[in-house]
Order: sequence, then structure tokens, then C-alpha cells
Amino acid sequence: MAGDLSFPDVDTDGSEKSEEMEIVVNVGGVRQVFYGDNLNQYPETRLAELLNCLSGGYDSIFSLCDDYDPGNREFYFDRDPDAFKCIIEVYYFGEIHMKKGICPICFKNEMEFWKVDLKFLDDCCKTHLSEKKEELEEIARRVQLILDDLGVDASESRWKRCQKCIWKFLEKPESSYPARVIAVLSFLFILISSVVMCVGTIPDLQVIDAEGNRMEHPTLDSIETACIGWFTMEYVLRLISSPNKCHFALSFMNIVDVLAILPFYVSLTLTHLGAKLMELSNVQQAVQALRIMRIARIFKLARHSSGLQTLTYALKRSFKELGLLLMYLAVGIFVFSALGYTMEQSHPETLFKSIPQSFWWAIITMTTVGYGDIYPKTTLGKLNAAISFLCGVIAIALPIHPIINNFVRYYNKQRVLETAAKHELELMELNSAEGKAAGSKSELEDLSREGKDGPFYSSRLKVSHSDTFIHLLSEEKHYRTRLQSCK
Repeated sequence: MAGDLSFPDVDTDGSEKSEEMEIVVNVGGVRQVFYGDNLNQYPETRLAELLNCLSGGYDSIFSLCDDYDPGNREFYFDRDPDAFKCIIEVYYFGEIHMKKGICPICFKNEMEFWKVDLKFLDDCCKTHLSEKKEELEEIARRVQLILDDLGVDASESRWKRCQKCIWKFLEKPESSYPARVIAVLSFLFILISSVVMCVGTIPDLQVIDAEGNRMEHPTLDSIETACIGWFTMEYVLRLISSPNKCHFALSFMNIVDVLAILPFYVSLTLTHLGAKLMELSNVQQAVQALRIMRIARIFKLARHSSGLQTLTYALKRSFKELGLLLMYLAVGIFVFSALGYTMEQSHPETLFKSIPQSFWWAIITMTTVGYGDIYPKTTLGKLNAAISFLCGVIAIALPIHPIINNFVRYYNKQRVLETAAKHELELMELNSAEGKAAGSKSELEDLSREGKDGPFYSSRLKVSHSDTFIHLLSEEKHYRTRLQSCK
């Protein structure tokens, strides 16, 4: 068809200067007129190359664009017109701003097509682009973990395969129904252990030993021992099956597990062996101090609660806001305690003996607790207390909105990533099934025609295309999937 077209001769005499040239670019049906003096500011870009491609013939022209109208000097591109409108801002303003609603990864690929360097992208847009890249990497990581769990390497030893099964059984409740049951049992043991720790401090449920000291009821002690046995077995199995022992031991949640288990065994050792090395009273004090450390086991609930994990992440991301809150409160406590001490000195029965003692009053007033053990008695002191109360309410309310936003953003992001990973696996499974079916059909046709084995089909497997792809899931650069285009 190209041979039947008769194009006018392309200008090759160079009589028209590139600065005075005018070209028309049609991108996705949107026409734009450009002048050479604007385009030559960035000669390495694709639009600037269009000015000089006319002298190179039609081969040079069609290497840069999809189609060309020599009569109107109009170049046609089958690209995204919305992204193009943003990219051409570099020729007029020297920087590029990405409009809301455009996928950052797709926009980056558009910039690469038009040969515009990413340094012209504004910093706020670069931040959005880096966040989207992190999301794609997280999706790839999750999919890869699932594929690793599903795959079976025949070269691995039986012990390695057994380790993987134990790890998946204890760490991934969603992998099977028995794993889900184990996760629920572990959750119940944590709750039972925490309840037993609290109930054991009730005097009516305690017993008196031979020396007249109160101690936990033997039944509660037996339940506590059973819970610790479960926690110990769980930790040891997870440590043995962990693929990275060092990372496992230094993980925060695993440190919490050790802190929840260790006091029981240390107390047991001190009870049976410590009496020979130190006085009995010192042993009892040490055991009592270690029993307080049992409260650490309540943090084990975070392992089984996505809500607690999300809250922890939100507080982590809100350190700046929490720091500002503490600073506001510290300044307010100092100011109002000093004013309260000064204003209450005229009263003969004042409760404000010193400014450091007034700190306690300022803290419980600004945090709206108000125990009532220290209170002002003069009119000016009461006015100071009212102002400190209002300032405390405002200071505490300020960081609440950012913390809630961080919580909602992280929670929604985790749901999106989880859904995206599932869709990616479904698409990969669908493509794999189509590839096998088409490969079998092609193989049969080749056998009937040529009497020999047909070529391997998976190398020609057609998959849905998009402007972005996850590099971690692909060995070939042209491999792309539908899900990986951001919507």
C-alpha cells in the first residue's frame, strides 16, 4: 500500500531554516502546531528531531512517527494526547507537571518515547512516580512469594521442602484451612494467657503458701504453663523453618515473642536455683519483676491483627505530628505551671508549692484528665486553668487528622495491593492456560504438515499489552500484563 502512495518531494535544499519551520503534530487526534525556535531549545527530543528528519527521506520520517502527510507537513502519532499536552510544557516553561488522573508509570513511558529527560519533571510529580514504582515492586514481591510457595523445586532436599511447609503453615494462615486453624488457636492462647495474668492478681483467687505469702492459684499457674509451652513450641518451629535466621531473630515481632516467653523460664530458674545463690526475699523480688514483663505478650496480637499493624504504621508515619504535639504540650505545661504558681502564691492555703510541682497540675489539666488533687483557689488561677484547658484541647486535636489520614491511606493501599496481586496471579494463570492450549494445537498442525515437533509456543505466547510492566516478574522486556497498567 505504501508503494501506491505518491508523496511530494521532501525538502532537501535546506533553504528554509529550522528555526523558521512550522510543523503540525497530530497525537491521538489532537493537532498541535510547533515552531522551530521552540523545539530547538531541546534538540535531543523527538519533536526537535522531526525538524531535521525531512532531509533524510521517508525512511527517516517513519522512524520517528507512525504516519506523515507531506502536503500539510503533519506528523501522526498513536500516543496518549493527555500526556502529550503535559509533556510539551517543557518547550514553553522549562518544566513538566503531570495532570491528575494520569498514571505516573504510563506518563514516564510517554516521556521516554518523546525523549524528554525526567529531570524536567517537577519534584511533586517525581514523588508520585516513586510511590507508584514502590507499589508495583510490592505487587511483584507479593506475587513472587505466592509463586515460590506454589512452586516445588525437585532439586531441593526433603528437609528444605519440609522447612517450607512448616513456614507456610505457621506464617501464612491464608495458605490452607489447617494453617488458619493454627492461627486462630495461637490468637486464643494469647488471649487466655493475658486473661490469666490479670485474673491471677485478684486476692480472692490467690492462695497462701507455707511462708504466708500470696501466690497464684495452681490452676491458673497450670494454664499459664500450657500457654507458655504453646508459645515456645511455636517460636522454635518458626525459627527452625525460617529461611533467614538472622532476620528472623532481629524482627520486632519475634523480639516481642522472646520477651513474652523468657520471663517464665527465668522465673522458673530463679525459683529453683536462685535460693541457693541469694536470699529468698531477693529471689521473690526478681520473680515479681519478671512477671510484670508478661504484659509484652499482648503485643503478640499484632501478628494476627492487620488493624493493629496498620495503626502501628500510621503512628510511624505520624512521628512529625506527634513530635509537634509534644512540643506544644511541653511549652504550654511550662507556661501555665509558672503562671499558676505565681497567681496562687497570694492564697494562704495554696496547693502550688513550687513550679516543678505545678507541672503535674498543668499536665493533668491540659490533657483533660483533672484528678483534682491540685487545683487553683484564686480567681486569676481559675482563669489560667480555663485557658490551659482550652489550649490543651486544641493542641491534642491538631495531629488527629493527619494520623487518621495515614491510617486510612495505608489500609486502603494494602487492600489495593492484595487485590492487585490476586488479579496478577489470575491473569498469569489464564495466559499460561491459553499458551498451553495454543501450543498443543500448533504442535498438532506442525506434526501433520511437517511430521516433526513444532516449535515451543511459550516464546510466542500473546499476552495483553499495556504501557507498564513489573520487571521482577518478567525476563523479557516486551512481556507485559493487563493488570500492571495503573488505573
